[in-house]
Amino acid sequence: MTMDESGWIAGIRHIPSPNCDERPAGSAIELLVIHNISLPPGEFGGPGIVELFTNRLDPGAHPYYREIAGRRVSAHFLIRRDGELLQFVPCGQRAWHAGESTWRGRSRCNDFSLGIELEGTDGVPFEDAQYERLAGLARALATDYPGIHSVGHSDIAPGRKTDPGPCFDWARYRSMIG
Repeated sequence: MTMDESGWIAGIRHIPSPNCDERPAGSAIELLVIHNISLPPGEFGGPGIVELFTNRLDPGAHPYYREIAGRRVSAHFLIRRDGELLQFVPCGQRAWHAGESTWRGRSRCNDFSLGIELEGTDGVPFEDAQYERLAGLARALATDYPGIHSVGHSDIAPGRKTDPGPCFDWARYRSMIG
């Protein structure tokens, strides 16, 4: 995978999200924050995630959508159950994925992180294709951002977030990224 100077990965589907902004001056990318998401909750493959990240979620399409329709969130990447990789925000910009968060005493993790959403839930194992795509992406990003650390959303927002959840196999992932 190669990245252009604006931070878009070549050869994957780009769906620009308005839910991003410039990183603060001097903010080096140090973290990959791994999340999980499914919309509606527990359902996979539908348009809900893309609609949420592009502010087009129809609050009438599902009862849960009424609770989240006004949220302005995004991530840099989404990895679908079949391994399809989508990019919403160029790596040079700040995606709005981590919320209130702290890592090693530093707050505002969005300033210095890339967000990767895995289509899934805390209680369902992730697919082989997702681990393969995630590991490939992480290795590629490490080329552009040496020393980058992978963490779960739960690691930077403990007590508030649980993702990627107990079904995410950290040992498997770490063995795949080398």
